[in-house]
Amino acid sequence: MGEPKATTIKEALTKWQEKNKTPLSEALYVGLQFQWPPIEKMDANLAVLKNCEKLSLSTNCIEKITSLDTLRNLKVLSLARNNLKNFNGIEKLADTLEELWISYNYIDKLKGIMGMKKLKVLYMGNNLVDSWNEVQKLIKLETLQELVLAGNPIQESMEEQIWRTECVKKLTQISILDGIPIIRE
Repeated sequence: MGEPKATTIKEALTKWQEKNKTPLSEALYVGLQFQWPPIEKMDANLAVLKNCEKLSLSTNCIEKITSLDTLRNLKVLSLARNNLKNFNGIEKLADTLEELWISYNYIDKLKGIMGMKKLKVLYMGNNLVDSWNEVQKLIKLETLQELVLAGNPIQESMEEQIWRTECVKKLTQISILDGIPIIRE
């Protein structure tokens, strides 16, 4: 018995459609998380999800964000628990994406999400962000309200209170940090 072959997007979508009895072109919420064997690649088969507003591909083995250009209605994308090292490819969603759930990956730089015009929620706990320079870039995301960075080296390297104080000072637009509402004087 060799290693099981990865599940393709096409196979996962076919399974989803059979289970949910909804045409993929009409689906608003599509969950392809926890595929076994895991999905390793996002591909052009995602194009069929043209009305999809929420897509979950979490808990797979995806290494690159690709093939999102046709998902014009996507507001929520979950890519948590994958093998992503950067945000390359996410910029295709700059005009629509409101929530990005990308915790438990290997991302250390925030390049790629700076152009997200509507992003309100960014969950990126347990990644590899280790510098204030990176954290401070988030001030450019004017619509950002909720941020999770707990479990990144930068957050783990300092006392909780200092971390919160610094984030609140530097990221004046956010109202919830690491799951806790911010009270500003």
